[in-house]
Amino acid sequence: MSLLTLGCCGSAGMYGQRTPNIVLILADDLGYGDVSAYGARTIATPNIDGLARGGISFTNGHASSATSTPSRYALLTGMYPWRRRANILPGDAPLIIGEEQETLPKMLRRAGYRTAAIGKWHLGMGRGRINWNELIAPGAREVGFDYSCILSATVDRVPTVYVENGRVLGLDPSDPIEVSYQKPFDGEPTARTNPELMTRMRYSHGHDQTVVNGIPRIGYMRGGKSAVWKDDEMADFLVGKVREYIDTVAKDRPFFLYYGLHEPHVPRVPANRFVGASGMGPRGDAIVEADWCVGEVVKALEKEGLLDNTLVIFTSDNGPVLDDGYADEAPELAARAGHDMNGGLRGGKYSLFEAGTRVPFFVYWRGSVAPQRSDALFSQHDLFASLAALVHQTVPEGLDSENHLGALLGRSGKSRKAMIVEASGRLALRYGRYALVPPYRGAKKNATGNELGVVDHYALYDLEADPAQQHEVTESHPRLVRKLRKQFLKLVGEYYQEEKQQEALQ
Repeated sequence: MSLLTLGCCGSAGMYGQRTPNIVLILADDLGYGDVSAYGARTIATPNIDGLARGGISFTNGHASSATSTPSRYALLTGMYPWRRRANILPGDAPLIIGEEQETLPKMLRRAGYRTAAIGKWHLGMGRGRINWNELIAPGAREVGFDYSCILSATVDRVPTVYVENGRVLGLDPSDPIEVSYQKPFDGEPTARTNPELMTRMRYSHGHDQTVVNGIPRIGYMRGGKSAVWKDDEMADFLVGKVREYIDTVAKDRPFFLYYGLHEPHVPRVPANRFVGASGMGPRGDAIVEADWCVGEVVKALEKEGLLDNTLVIFTSDNGPVLDDGYADEAPELAARAGHDMNGGLRGGKYSLFEAGTRVPFFVYWRGSVAPQRSDALFSQHDLFASLAALVHQTVPEGLDSENHLGALLGRSGKSRKAMIVEASGRLALRYGRYALVPPYRGAKKNATGNELGVVDHYALYDLEADPAQQHEVTESHPRLVRKLRKQFLKLVGEYYQEEKQQEALQ
């Protein structure tokens, strides 16, 4: 049963009695069809559904990118990730956000907020050649977070340790950590040289390097044994950090908590009590675990008497994927259950089609936001300017973020008219009800289970009439194609060169 009531209680003003706390929960690789709030019948997510039914359920909410690092960069900076040429980072990459750059947590700190980041990070740390055995900087603190307990990258990449306030948690100085993404350490086994070490999970592609906890990873690591996380305890550990933060943060000032769930990203290793909970194997069980995490956050806020004055935003960093490097039978089990992770949309993670960036997006603020369904076009990077308006802060010129606070709180139908979406450096235009996909070579349907696509012309889709993007309307709307092509090229400027895209298709 959901922990949230289905109605909107009370009659508080637009901003509540005082500036609200803000909790932003970001799932990892969760698809539009992975939550029952959008009609999925193959999986139950009652706590996430509680946010949707008790607040605003966006049917047209988007990540800025179809992959993790770029979308997180956009969310925290209010800038399109392709301007920074952001791409998926290895676990030892330098910080991708400039220390001088304006960020969402810095803006909220100016408004008097305490700020915290807990969970997945994947935005880089340090300045390169990280020494994991000393203070790692710059990092979360330098981009605006007072407190942080984070994973440097993804769960499938080394180092497999938590970093709290810039230091590896639980590290024994006599057993230092070494990390490499270039070559293995002499004498250290890998999944390829010693396959018998893969006792928990085997790789399907890619993940064939250092084995930690019986699971093969990307990258090479040795040392730091006392600091290594336990995969099946990660949800409990991070939820514990969230509870601790909410319980102990001073109540005289509002707080901003950025909580990065690791579910359902690979490797999917939920706690034992969730194994078998979905009937769809590790991926489904990880989604059930993620839903539990959301419920625990809500319980912690309720326990401290904070729920009525906390704006809770739940979304995902990009679209879903089935096989992303591990042989956990996700494609077979989803097909057997009839589970459509895309919710009827085309594409998925890594794709320029709609399921790459249209993601679950719910806004809950009990007593201040009326329950409703919204078809407003809203991009995650608009949270920056919208939340700045909420807390009466200005934003610097030149940001791509737009203020759509009215749409975010369900007070206005006005929202974005146009935006650029990105997938692995390729760009497309969303304009009102239309999607314009320029000449683009993704890949054929591959091991990810997603159709990444090949388009050799400007392809126009009417998403209201055809949300699955099965039928182009290019030929029937030639003037609109020309208009939107012009708009697209104006928005992307020098970044996108048509000639190079055409050459790549030859």
